[in-house]
Amino acid sequence: MTETVKRHHTGKRMSQIVVHGDTVYLAGQVGRPEGSVAQQTRDCLDAIERLLDEAGSDKTRILQAIIWLADMADFEEMNAVWDAWVPEGHAPVRACGEARLAAPEYKVEIIITAASR
Repeated sequence: MTETVKRHHTGKRMSQIVVHGDTVYLAGQVGRPEGSVAQQTRDCLDAIERLLDEAGSDKTRILQAIIWLADMADFEEMNAVWDAWVPEGHAPVRACGEARLAAPEYKVEIIITAASR
């Protein structure tokens, strides 16, 4: 039996959500470019919560997070927001690295893979 692939908010280049079987994949989320690292991180996490809910999941079901920072000097500021957001006992596997993001105003990008409910 072939699993169905469902795509949400699909454009020519990408989808914001892809669901395959019991796995939810989110496109990288960025915050408002004028915000601080903390604000951009909050924006990313708010978008992630909305998309996970739409896909039939939530932040307790996150399997993996990949976080890109424009500058690793912002690691602690981003982590302060991340640590307050992740539910106790539900920390996913995670990687965090430095990368040049799509525009210089972006400081944080977060990519999520989760299990559906």
